Amino acid sequence: MSATNAIPTDGEFPSLQRLTPVLVVESVRDCLPFWTDRLGFAITNHVPGPDGSMIFAILERGGIEIMYQSSESVLADGSLTRAELDGHSVALFITVGSIDDVERRLAGAPIVKPRHDTFYGSTEIYVKEPGGNTVGFAQMK
Repeated sequence: MSATNAIPTDGEFPSLQRLTPVLVVESVRDCLPFWTDRLGFAITNHVPGPDGSMIFAILERGGIEIMYQSSESVLADGSLTRAELDGHSVALFITVGSIDDVERRLAGAPIVKPRHDTFYGSTEIYVKEPGGNTVGFAQMK
């Protein structure tokens, strides 16, 4: 096996500190109330675009951080092409202390998969946030 294909040992792995998803959406502003009003996240940073619209925002609560960036700004800065944006999606999976509390807070959000028990020992519910991404919430048993 070549060195580039070798499986690194624990000491060879880089030190990973945190994973923060960046969700690329048409309207950053439209996505924020889902997190702030329903789930108690705080907007810790944001960037206005030349026209005053919000093109980037960071939300945080209890060590969980989510970033939103407008598709227009991603295309403008050359991070991704339109073809790379089209057809891609992400699903977030968040472990929670009480699925009952989360389900109450999500009332009226579009349901992707209703509350259900899984074979791996959790109760879950999946919804769409305003940017079109699926967010799953799970309470482990």
